[in-house]
Amino acid sequence: MSLAHVRDGAFHQRPDIQRRVAQAIAKDPELESLFDDIALHMTLLQGIQGLQPVKSEEDHQSKKRKLEHRPNGSESWDKGAYRTFKDVSFSIPQRKKLSLELGLSPKQGVRATSGNGDTEFGVSWADVRDVVCLPVPEKAQAQYNFCIFSTCKDGTAPDQIVWTVPDNVPKDGTFVAETTVQPGDTYRTLAVLTINDALRSFKRQVVEPTREEFSSQIVQAHRKGEAAFHVKAFRGSKDGFLFLLSNGIFWGFKKPLEFFAFDSIDSVSYTSILQRTFNLNVTIRISSESTDTQEFEFSMIDQADFAGIDNYVRRHELQDASMAEQRRAKKLNVNGTKGQATEQEGGDQEEGELEKANREAEDLEDEEEEDENFDPGSEGESEGSGSSSDDDDEGESAVGTEGNIVDYELGSEAESAVD
Repeated sequence: MSLAHVRDGAFHQRPDIQRRVAQAIAKDPELESLFDDIALHMTLLQGIQGLQPVKSEEDHQSKKRKLEHRPNGSESWDKGAYRTFKDVSFSIPQRKKLSLELGLSPKQGVRATSGNGDTEFGVSWADVRDVVCLPVPEKAQAQYNFCIFSTCKDGTAPDQIVWTVPDNVPKDGTFVAETTVQPGDTYRTLAVLTINDALRSFKRQVVEPTREEFSSQIVQAHRKGEAAFHVKAFRGSKDGFLFLLSNGIFWGFKKPLEFFAFDSIDSVSYTSILQRTFNLNVTIRISSESTDTQEFEFSMIDQADFAGIDNYVRRHELQDASMAEQRRAKKLNVNGTKGQATEQEGGDQEEGELEKANREAEDLEDEEEEDENFDPGSEGESEGSGSSSDDDDEGESAVGTEGNIVDYELGSEAESAVD
């Protein structure tokens, strides 16, 4: 039984294929059953019983629009010059190789264009909120991710654009601009320079990590001679990297990215402080008009980076929720100085999370020493209960500093290890 109507339906948008199939069958009738099977398979893949056309170009355009949070409005930008980087790998909002165009005028912006020149997505410089340039962790060859966060005037979630560039000189024909590449220029330096020039009138610039702010104590396996600026962590079951920057804390590089600017952070605290790992909790103010907050927990952070993270938190006074209003005022240049501290009843600055953990651990030890009749430990601990006061002093000194954190979380198990 011939299924010519099925073949015609499967290839109805490709008359050239219909003609070639008909010619092949006329030349070799045994091929008819093969083409019938192919046509039936195509019909099943389309999920129809009859004839359904292949998606039109309009359908593809509709799908592309769904990837954009809102129109980029690049058609209204100045028609001035752009610096173009060809064959750039984008990962957000689309995972695709496109041309990166950076406008030189403040009335332009950043956009990604396809091979035929159509704009896929973009954002104007006036709507850019934050731009960071971060080294991509765990790569044998140095690469950098540029991440742009834009404002959300219409109430939608902020747009995010992420692209990756290698740390080398642009290849011939991949960089188009009114200027020539100078010795020492790379994809990163050229992009940073262009973005900073465009954002200067908005008093913004690209932020990059520095040793002065934070660098990890963990040696990179791929590039041992270089400093690592990231901290590996988990948010729920999703792994990622924290970067502690001069204007906020960044989390990436999987969707959704997060950037906690200092003026949005309410407080930072530590939980689940164990011998090898701890959790970092960042509480942010959802909006400047509301007092509602949201907490983000980043878990399984290596203890080797605790001191560096804690120094960063203290330096920027992020551990104290009472300083949140002052941080917000700093962005508006209203009142307050960097060294100003909040006074408490006793006139002392509020203790940090590490001191709090140490104090509570010491209080717990004092309670256990006062109650000599209570023995929750092993036989070895009960035998040692009659030791002299000198031994007790030695034990207390051994428990000091970092040991108190362990005791606080692990209790009698850590205490027996110290004894």
